[in-house]
Amino acid sequence: MKVRYFAETDTLHIQLSDRPAAQTTELNENVLLDLDQDGKVVSLTIEHAAQPSGKMDFSYEATAA
Repeated sequence: MKVRYFAETDTLHIQLSDRPAAQTTELNENVLLDLDQDGKVVSLTIEHAAQPSGKMDFSYEATAA
């Protein structure tokens, strides 16, 4: 998994897989979901990610399987 935040565009991109995206679905005006050819999620893009708070506060926690 790769998580990238682009401050200049206030965009958060979460890549869940290295598989190529075959289709992009717009969940709402700020959230895009990329799917592979089998319909599995490969990435998620969130526009205006720091709004409305004006800051990007991110934490990550791995849990035992």
